[in-house]
Amino acid sequence: MNFALTDDEKAVLDTARKFAREVMRPKAAHCDETNTFPKDIIQAAAELGLVNMNIPVELGGAGLSHQAQAIICEELGWGCAGMATSMIANDLALLPILIGGNAEQKERLVKPFTQGFKLTSFALTEPGAGSDVAGLRCTARRDGDFYVVNGQKQWITNGEYADQYSVFCTTDPAQRHKGLMCLVVEGRPQGLTVGRHENKMGQRASNTVTLTFEDVRVPVKNRLGEEGDGFRIAMETLDNSRPTTAMVAVGIARAAMEHALDYSKQRQQFGKPIADFQGIQFMLADMATDIQAARLLCFQSAWMLDNGQRNTLISSYAKRFAADMGMRVTTDAVQVLGGYGYSKEYPVEKLMRDAKLIQIYEGTSQVQRLVIARELLRGSMSPSGF
Repeated sequence: MNFALTDDEKAVLDTARKFAREVMRPKAAHCDETNTFPKDIIQAAAELGLVNMNIPVELGGAGLSHQAQAIICEELGWGCAGMATSMIANDLALLPILIGGNAEQKERLVKPFTQGFKLTSFALTEPGAGSDVAGLRCTARRDGDFYVVNGQKQWITNGEYADQYSVFCTTDPAQRHKGLMCLVVEGRPQGLTVGRHENKMGQRASNTVTLTFEDVRVPVKNRLGEEGDGFRIAMETLDNSRPTTAMVAVGIARAAMEHALDYSKQRQQFGKPIADFQGIQFMLADMATDIQAARLLCFQSAWMLDNGQRNTLISSYAKRFAADMGMRVTTDAVQVLGGYGYSKEYPVEKLMRDAKLIQIYEGTSQVQRLVIARELLRGSMSPSGF
């Protein structure tokens, strides 16, 4: 096992850390307060290679390893989780094409994202179907060389600004997972309505909308794989995205711990800094330990992908543990700062609100536990954990 970063990984770390510190952090509070989507910042990140990280070299991308992507996502999460979510949403939305698309589809639907700034959205969740992916109600009816799509998608990141959508739908809701497929919707075809930007508790810099499809015609050539392949593509997509999503939680938690650490050295009570009190020291020690444990789970999950291994179990470990850890660490950071932690004058309350969403999107912490239990009962893990 080698935990040393390569020279390339050190370079992307430095780039992402500088961008998070100098570009994201100064605007984070304003975007949160005003519920503003900072498209200019997302575009600047794209120009530095911090968006579309997973596009392979043969399609004009950087072809970053999953490990490098995870390193970047920690820094972006440290800078602002809402902005980070919008940045990595492109990688999430392109994954179904990279996983299930043929060579022509990849050239036509992925390569343009390396030739200019474009956003795309991953459209899986619906008003009545989130954790139950097989329960999708958005339908696609074949009509010659087109599918006619009807239904709604909810909580769609970047949906208001997207130039393309990876939409999961069903040919027959009664077929459950066997009826699912993924269609790539280009542009804003007739019948597609984009709802208002949601007024969320946290990650408010990330654009989130509802999409309504009313007889939207999508070419059959934009179907990924065959009818019925949608469930497999969705599950493989989430296996791939969990390490980076989990690393956003690590970045949030690290930021919260740093604020708590600095404050504890400055805040005086009973004639000395509160950092001198064992109660505070234990909280800080637990924060640091849990952050490192989550980071290593994310690294192992990313390493498995880079080495062609199925990472379903380990990636669920990483997502579950990192998401819950992020909520716990940010809550403790608010506690360390006391009344100031509860005030918007200090950043930790925002971090706490931002962390909550990681426990919900891309598979709730409860769903991760179900995945973990299912894998354990299948005998997916050896006694050594490898």
